[in-house]
Amino acid sequence: MIRSFDELYTELKAKGIRKRMTAAWAVDGHTVEAAATAARMGFVEVTLVGDAACIGQVCRERDIDPATFRIIDVPDEMQAVAEAVRLVRSGEGDLLMKGLCSTDKFLRAILHKETGLLPPKGLLCHVGVLENPRYHKLIFMGDMAVIPLPDFRQKVQITGHIVSVARSFGIERPKIAFIAATEQMLDTMPACMDGAMLAKMCDRGQIRGCIGDGPLAIDVALDRESAAIKRLDSPVAGDADGLLFPNLEASNVFWKTNSKLADGVRQAGMLVGAKVPCVLSSRADDMQTKLNSIAEAVMFAA
Repeated sequence: MIRSFDELYTELKAKGIRKRMTAAWAVDGHTVEAAATAARMGFVEVTLVGDAACIGQVCRERDIDPATFRIIDVPDEMQAVAEAVRLVRSGEGDLLMKGLCSTDKFLRAILHKETGLLPPKGLLCHVGVLENPRYHKLIFMGDMAVIPLPDFRQKVQITGHIVSVARSFGIERPKIAFIAATEQMLDTMPACMDGAMLAKMCDRGQIRGCIGDGPLAIDVALDRESAAIKRLDSPVAGDADGLLFPNLEASNVFWKTNSKLADGVRQAGMLVGAKVPCVLSSRADDMQTKLNSIAEAVMFAA
C-alpha cells in the first residue's frame, strides 16, 4: 500500500515501470521540466507536441537537453492538442498530458465523438490524490474538474473510478466516504440521501472493491477524534481512503484550500474514464504537482 508520493516514486523505480507519454501544447516551463524530470527518473518516454521554437526556448532557459524528448512541431494550440490526442488514439502513447492549453480545449479533444478518447457510454472524471502531513495516508477524491453536478448514476461511476485509482496504489479495499454537510440522515439534503444509497450499494456489492459509508461530514470522514466525540460507529470514519463529494464546487474548494492554506501538501490529478489516463493539472500548478500527476497516471496505467 502506497501511503505517500515518496513511496510512489520508490515503487515505480523498484518495479521498473515505464510508459509512453504524449504532452499536448507542451510549451511552458513547468510542463517541460516535469516531463524531463519524469524521463530522467525513468518512468516515462516523452513526446512533446507544440511550437518547437517555444519548446526549444524553454529547454534553454531551464537547461534541459531537447534530445530528452521526441518533439513534434505544431505551432497552433488547437491543432497541437488534436495531434496529441490522435497520437495516443493511434497507439503511440500510453497516457496523455495537458500542457499550457486550457482545460476546455483539452476536454473538447478528448470528448470528440469521432477522434477522441472516450469509449461509448464512458464517463470522464477527475480523480485527485492528496498528501496532507496532518493525515496518515493518501486521499483519493473526485470530481474536481469535469462534472459540475453529478446525478446519482454518475456518482456511482465516479466512485468506481476513485476505487480503481486507489487500488492501483495497492489499497485492496479502499474505504470511501460519501461526503455531505452532515453525517445525519436528513431528507432535505440530497447529498445525504445519495450518500446513504451509495453506502448501501457498497454493502451489497453493487459498487465493488471497496468499503463505503455515508453520508459523512468531512470532519468525521478524516478525523477519528471527531467521529468518537459524535459517537459515530463507522468502518470509514477517521480512516477514509477516498472522498466522493456531492458536486464540483465542494470538491474543487476542498482541493484548492488544501493547496493554498496548508503547509506541506502534495497533490496530483488526472482524468479517468478515457481509453488512457490523461494528466490534468491546472496551468497554475507548479512543476512538482505536474510531476506527481505524471507518476499517478503511470501507476494507474501499469
